[in-house]
Amino acid sequence: MDANGLESLPANELHERAVRYAVRHGDLGFLWELLKVIPAAEAASGHANESANDLSKVSALLSDAIAAGEGRLGEALRPVYIDYLRKHPDA
Repeated sequence: MDANGLESLPANELHERAVRYAVRHGDLGFLWELLKVIPAAEAASGHANESANDLSKVSALLSDAIAAGEGRLGEALRPVYIDYLRKHPDA
């Protein structure tokens, strides 16, 4: 899909495509990067309390990663998903 096509997709679709591709191809680097940026994205999306909690709880990060395509958090992570999907056009 071209860059304009990715930009028009909702955040949850970008999340699904990026995470599905990363899991299918064993791209632990992307999944780890996603886990690292979730706290900042939560803070940017108005969930500063969750951000502070996530830094101390890996299980919370994993849970967030699964649902990181929804709502304001998904919107805050759009650039991460779009960048990854641009690098993997077959995703």
